[in-house]
Amino acid sequence: MSRLQVIISPQYDPFLNRAVEQYLTERQEEGVVTLYLWKNQQTVVIGFNQNPYAECNVKLLLDEGGHLMRRGTGGGAVYHDLGNINFSFIADKRLYDVKKQLSVIQDALLAYGFEAEISGRNDLTCQGRKFSGNAFAKGQRNDLHHGTILIKTDGAMMQRYLIVDKAKLLKNGVKSVASRVINLSELIPDLTSENIKQPLIASFEKVYDGEAEMLDFDTFINNSEVQAIRAHIASNDFLFGRWEQFKTTKKDRFPWGGVEISLHIDEANSVIKNIQIASDCLEPEAIQRAEILLRGCSTHEVPPHDQNDEILRDIIRLVYD
Repeated sequence: MSRLQVIISPQYDPFLNRAVEQYLTERQEEGVVTLYLWKNQQTVVIGFNQNPYAECNVKLLLDEGGHLMRRGTGGGAVYHDLGNINFSFIADKRLYDVKKQLSVIQDALLAYGFEAEISGRNDLTCQGRKFSGNAFAKGQRNDLHHGTILIKTDGAMMQRYLIVDKAKLLKNGVKSVASRVINLSELIPDLTSENIKQPLIASFEKVYDGEAEMLDFDTFINNSEVQAIRAHIASNDFLFGRWEQFKTTKKDRFPWGGVEISLHIDEANSVIKNIQIASDCLEPEAIQRAEILLRGCSTHEVPPHDQNDEILRDIIRLVYD
């Protein structure tokens, strides 16, 4: 039988909130499923493999006192403010169940008479519009599933900071970010990012058929490992590092996500000296595999690769076209 835990962060620092999430994923004991609820203030969160300069107006965001954060999972860029709430499920690999985890969100909304549907690669929708994007990561001991629930997010600020890929909009047949997302407060006027917490906790206990232990967030703040993680993920090197001089040379969108590839070719030896791949792919490990495989390869000969690896196959085809 699983042991249930609930943690609610009272902090709005995106780096601290993410650091606690990573610490739990790496250190949480066996047999535990944790529901972690947290909020960030004025933050653009990009996927692990994304180029920040292609995803948001970085200078504008920072000049206006906002934060840019890179998460450890794949997927696309999202905007966080105090009008939305974020959730994380950190679960022992034997207990990790995405369908069950999503049902916690769905069940909480059923209490208000609304049925949420799973749509696309990783979205939850209501009345055909997205209110939650989800992303996933595998750890050594525990796996992570996290997402954002839009409740009363400032749509004007979202559009002010985010840069949306036109190809993605055309693919989905919509004209803007605002036309494809919805704040749940439009459907449930009294719903807030605060009063949804208890319905989520009650749903968590109902779906997992047990009583959850409430953990004090403050116990994590002075943890040396948490602070070390926070310092790393808040560093300019982690956030911007290899992307500052990024110049896209190849770009396309596939069923698994969009991709932008920058190649540094050693013309004298016809070798791919370096490669950078930006993507909103939900599998960051696949992007890393492609970079490792292609770095140092001849520009005249396609390297041997697993034809059943769809992401790797598509990237190699794009590089060598």
